[in-house]
Amino acid sequence: MAQDHSHKNYSHTQRKIAARGGHRTSRDSNRRTLSQNFLVDPHAVELLMTVADPAGTVLEPGAGEGVLTRALARRGAEVTAYEIDPLLAAKLSAQTRGEHGIQVIRGDFTNAKAPRTEFAVVGNIPFSATARIVDWCLSAPALTSATLLTQREYARKHTGDYGRWSLTTALTWPWFDWQLRGHIHRTSFRPIPAVDTAILRLGRRPTPFVPHRDSYTELVRTAYSGIGGSVGTALRTRYHGVDTALHSAGIAHDTVVAYVHPEQWVNLHSALA
Repeated sequence: MAQDHSHKNYSHTQRKIAARGGHRTSRDSNRRTLSQNFLVDPHAVELLMTVADPAGTVLEPGAGEGVLTRALARRGAEVTAYEIDPLLAAKLSAQTRGEHGIQVIRGDFTNAKAPRTEFAVVGNIPFSATARIVDWCLSAPALTSATLLTQREYARKHTGDYGRWSLTTALTWPWFDWQLRGHIHRTSFRPIPAVDTAILRLGRRPTPFVPHRDSYTELVRTAYSGIGGSVGTALRTRYHGVDTALHSAGIAHDTVVAYVHPEQWVNLHSALA
C-alpha cells in the first residue's frame, strides 16, 4: 500500500530545520501546518494553464505567492484568489492592487460561497485539503471545471490509472469526467515535497449520463457496502435481476467493486433502477 502523505509536508527545508536543532520560524510553521509548496517552474505553470484553458470567472484556492494568480489573469480570466495564510494574503493583495482581473480574499476557500453563474476552479492546492476542496467543487452547481494540482497518488486513484476507481469517482461519474492530464515533478516546487504532483481535471458533463441522482447513488453505495466481497453479492441484497444486469454490463459476478468501470455503473443503474 502506498504511503499516505496527505497530512504531512516533508521538504528539504524541514530537513534543514531538523539539522539546525529544531528551530522553526513562524514561516516554517505555516508552511508545515498549511501544507504550502509553491510552484516555481514556469514550464509547469504553462502546462497547467494549457490544461485549464481559463476564461471568465475563475476561483483559485491556495493562491500562495500568486504565480498562478497572475498567469490566470494574463490569460484573460477574472480571478478571485483565496489564501488562508494572512501574511501571504496581505502580500499578494498589496502586490496585485490595481492589476486588472485579480481579487484577493483572505480566508479558507472551502468556506467560500460558490458563484451562481458559471465559473471554473484552478489551483495548486494544499495536499492536506485535497478531499475538502474536491468535495466543494463537486457540490457547486455552477462549476464548469476544476483543474487542480494534487498528489500524484490521489489523481491516479481517482482517475482509474491503477485500473480501479474510488467510490467518489463512481458516485460522480455521470455528472463529472475525471482525467489525469499530466505529471509534475516535485522539484518544480519550493519547498520540495516528498511526492510528485499530477494535474487532475474535473469537467462537468453538458448532459448527465443519469437523470436520477438518488437512485444511482443508492445503487453504487449498496455495491460499495462491502457485503459479500463482490459487486454481485452486495447488489443481490437489494435488487432483483442482478445476474442478468451484470452480464449485460460486461461485469463478472465475483468482480470486486473497485474494478468496475464507472461507465459500467451507469449501465447497471439503467438495468436495475
